[in-house]
Amino acid sequence: MEDIEDVVAFGAPTGLRLPLPPTVGVKPKPRPRRHRSLAASASHIPGTQAIYMKTFGCSHNQSDSEYMAGQLAAFGYAVTNDPEEADLWLVNTCTVKSPSQSAMETLITKCKSARKPLVVAGCVPQGSKDLKELEGISVIGVQQIDRVVEVVEETLKGHEVRLLSRKTLPSLDLPKVRKNKFIEILPINVGCLGACTYCKTKHARGHLGSYTVSSLVERVKAVILEGVKEIWLSSEDTGAYGRDIGENLPTLLNAIVAELPSDRSTMLRIGMTNPPFILEHLKEIAEILRHPCVYSFLHVPVQSGSDSVLTAMNREYTVSEFRTVVDTLTQLVPGMQIATDIICGFPGETAGDFTQTVNLVKEYEFPQVHISQFYPRPGTPAARMKKVPSTEVKKRSRELTAVFESFSPYQGMEGRTERIWITEVAADGIHLVGHTKGYVQVLVVAPESVLGTSTDVRITSVGRWSVFGDIIDPPTAAVEQEALPIRSTSNVQSSCCQDQCDECLCSREPEACCTMKNEEKQHPPGIAQEELPDDIVLYRPSNRGHDKVSRLIGSFHSLLLRRRKSHHESSTTDASCTLEATEGPVKETSEVGKFAAADWILIGGIVLSLLTIVSIVIVLVPKMVLTK
Repeated sequence: MEDIEDVVAFGAPTGLRLPLPPTVGVKPKPRPRRHRSLAASASHIPGTQAIYMKTFGCSHNQSDSEYMAGQLAAFGYAVTNDPEEADLWLVNTCTVKSPSQSAMETLITKCKSARKPLVVAGCVPQGSKDLKELEGISVIGVQQIDRVVEVVEETLKGHEVRLLSRKTLPSLDLPKVRKNKFIEILPINVGCLGACTYCKTKHARGHLGSYTVSSLVERVKAVILEGVKEIWLSSEDTGAYGRDIGENLPTLLNAIVAELPSDRSTMLRIGMTNPPFILEHLKEIAEILRHPCVYSFLHVPVQSGSDSVLTAMNREYTVSEFRTVVDTLTQLVPGMQIATDIICGFPGETAGDFTQTVNLVKEYEFPQVHISQFYPRPGTPAARMKKVPSTEVKKRSRELTAVFESFSPYQGMEGRTERIWITEVAADGIHLVGHTKGYVQVLVVAPESVLGTSTDVRITSVGRWSVFGDIIDPPTAAVEQEALPIRSTSNVQSSCCQDQCDECLCSREPEACCTMKNEEKQHPPGIAQEELPDDIVLYRPSNRGHDKVSRLIGSFHSLLLRRRKSHHESSTTDASCTLEATEGPVKETSEVGKFAAADWILIGGIVLSLLTIVSIVIVLVPKMVLTK
């Protein structure tokens, strides 16, 4: 079947719809096989259906999904978290690792069983056009995301659409629904200049293509005005930026930094870069990383500690050059944190090669190491190389993981005061997540009104993966803004990210989340999303010792606040529904300022427990004194 681009003789401006003639590039599916619900769905007005989105892979993929969600929302489609209620599934795929592609195939099977229309986007269809699992399914390529609305509309009509031919880069000004409204993932280029023997991403993303400095700077200005507090620069290789258009990474970074607010309300995070392309700019990069508005953090994959393995991978650098990058940045940038990647069991890796890798990791004690077993990807040179036995690969992976997990990278932070930028709610629903300038994850107990702000914290304890802190001076609450699609009037909100994701070896970004979710939160009239009643006094743990007890009490208090807030919202919603039904006055039966019955029971239980403990102490202490 031909691609749409091969048979349509005209194009459309970037970001605009191109109506598809029913006989051009569209393959109608046999009508007798269509499920009754699909026929009903196809008869609906376009733009009124619900779309379920699932994203695998790196932060670049996440940004693509946010752009696709924004365009769909701008045309009236609703993005839902529930695959059952969706009228169509859209899966954005990753091709780097076999597990990611296997997960995609599982989703395709589930979608077919549910008799739902399906669109597959991302690197898998772009890099493997003839994949058997994609037969009879609509697909859209990585550089065609600005035409997702057309593909969805035609698929809902029962047509199979293929839109894969490469063209110019998608516009950065497309409508966008961010997964986290405080974080903008900004792709600065696509593709790369490398030719790693194991990498499938090059087949999908292609050769290097960079956005102009001016277009990226304009985008930065726009998202700052929209209330974004973190900007993540993303690409398959950040260090290679601009080499195709006569620019370089330091030039871009200096131009972006010049636009960041002087009050440090918006921070910049530089994305993954391979060693070869920043070696010549190390001092300039170090100077930028020292800037107050730039996180002192960089993701530099090494993949192996053996030069012979790096040569087989065609990585185009040596272990010595990697050391130069790490040593220079850690020497010139105070508090510098470097993350890296390791592939265990690459074809031809000997026990001696692996030992060199382990020694390299031990020497630097990286705070973050992404460890992956080698997965042969079809069509890559490494897939034809002699493989290390799978049992040995797993053994090496477990050994290196044990070494990495034995480190305590944050041990010296306890008792220090750090500035953090708070952007999301932790998975436990109790803590908020912030990051220091070195991008160390800090968990604090605080109301959600501090999301999108920065504040000073005292580090009270450290863990293996993060540290805990107490807020010293509560920040001024951020002005609440609805996360509307950029330059769009669609009333769609985005939620903070709490999901883990699959990662790509060549282009992954630490902590990039990959499942599109949109939560429309209802709020009682007259009360802002993060506003709390005057009679609620927010608990802030003391800075004087007893850290564990303080966090425990603070966690309980935080949960209680959220319970009361939720209870008030539900009661107000119920009251408004009753008012609409009866068209008469309704007297609210609960107020935010009063505890609900469940809260009184909970408090009573705690008080009873405390009284019991006090009674036991009163009885036992005299006996202990008499015994002595």
